[in-house]
Amino acid sequence: MIHQLHPIAALATAPGIGAIAVIRVSGEGAIALTDKAFRGKKLAGQPSHTAHFGTFRHADRGDGPDTIIDEVLVTVFKSPRSFTKEDVVEISCHGSEYIVRQILTRLTDLGAQLAKPGEFTQRAFLNGQFDLVQAEAVADVIAADSAASHRAALSQLRGGFSKRLKDLRQQLIDFVALVELELDFGEEDVEFAKRDQLRRLMTNIQGVIRPLIESFAAGNVIKNGVPTVIIGKPNAGKSTLLNALLNEEKAIVSEIPGTTRDVIEDELFIDGVRFRLIDTAGLRDTTDTIEALGVARTRQQIEKAALVVYLFDGQSTTSDELQAMVAELDASGKPYLLVGNKVDLMPAPAPPPGRAYSMTRYDDLTEADGVYVPSPIIWISAKDAHIDELKSALSARARTDAAMQTGSAVVTNARHLQHLTATDEALSRAVAAVDAGTSADWIAMDLRIALRELGELTGEVTTDDLLESIFSRFCIGK
Repeated sequence: MIHQLHPIAALATAPGIGAIAVIRVSGEGAIALTDKAFRGKKLAGQPSHTAHFGTFRHADRGDGPDTIIDEVLVTVFKSPRSFTKEDVVEISCHGSEYIVRQILTRLTDLGAQLAKPGEFTQRAFLNGQFDLVQAEAVADVIAADSAASHRAALSQLRGGFSKRLKDLRQQLIDFVALVELELDFGEEDVEFAKRDQLRRLMTNIQGVIRPLIESFAAGNVIKNGVPTVIIGKPNAGKSTLLNALLNEEKAIVSEIPGTTRDVIEDELFIDGVRFRLIDTAGLRDTTDTIEALGVARTRQQIEKAALVVYLFDGQSTTSDELQAMVAELDASGKPYLLVGNKVDLMPAPAPPPGRAYSMTRYDDLTEADGVYVPSPIIWISAKDAHIDELKSALSARARTDAAMQTGSAVVTNARHLQHLTATDEALSRAVAAVDAGTSADWIAMDLRIALRELGELTGEVTTDDLLESIFSRFCIGK
């Protein structure tokens, strides 16, 4: 059943001066209300999904030019064939802030209320246009600033994992009804819900839920960017590399070791993936108090990073030093790239990738010499901005993550993670109870929890506080 609430109005396009602005009106009587200020065709008699040119006018609907606010194009969407499933009118006018204010004032004078943040999407959800996961994805689509985050948001907007979870939840409801029926016949020791079938269903649901839970770390990276920390010894060229990647003078560059003493961050997009680049203080032992704090912060950033770029000076770094750093990076468990800098200052031929060298001789040492480095080395010249191979390596490294693959359902929302985790825990307790032959009342208790958590995830079980919290984060007009 479609619920047409009181009409609301808001600017649907970004605020500010532009060529065109779009004002959206939705709710009971939205078309008739707009008709009172629109001079052109009678909107109420027009088919849905049609656009009509005319003028939008002040209260005095005479023919004088002073009564006209603007020439507009009005598009009519009749219930239920609209975004909110209510009657909707979209008024396209010139993008003057004055004109927008005048039209909104006229609409409110006629009885419309100014929409709250997310109120249009909230009405669409309440009218069954989509579930709560899809509703939240609307905001994510709007906020998407990379190809990866756009793909993830669009997947959820189109149903993503929520449709499958709803189907499994319905099957679980059917079993819970049988378990509850057993409780009504507790004294007769009957079993309506076959325990092997119930157990199979619960493990099937966990088989869907657990990969989604595991995807959150990668999903968070997609939504917020890949935290990529650039580390190395002082004067390895970290700040120069940051400037080259960003194509701007973001960090101070100096021949004096220890110039960078704090963390410098900025963002870079490579092949549709957002990287949060973090330049850090050089790693070395120091008696300088401020520099020591910078080194400590570098260690902290390594812990938080999803990817580490270890930059070393190709002129002065020895194989032993490089191997020691490789061992430390391997022990950290963090994905990393080895990047040799200042190749422009190294005599030809330049070292090939994958082989560590005595950086003062460049003799091709063998594995028997004990200096083979299994991770390929990317040789660059940060000063000359010869960094294309590094950009390609960063993109390739990010795309090896399953979350970057378009076919994978990914959780990017902390609320979703919370409900999925609680569902999995409740089902684990219920499975253990079934295996132990526990009575139906204990099994039913955990099944109810699982159903509630799944319902709150998709919006089949909601509270006013939950909806207020979710939709208040949307922009006005959406």
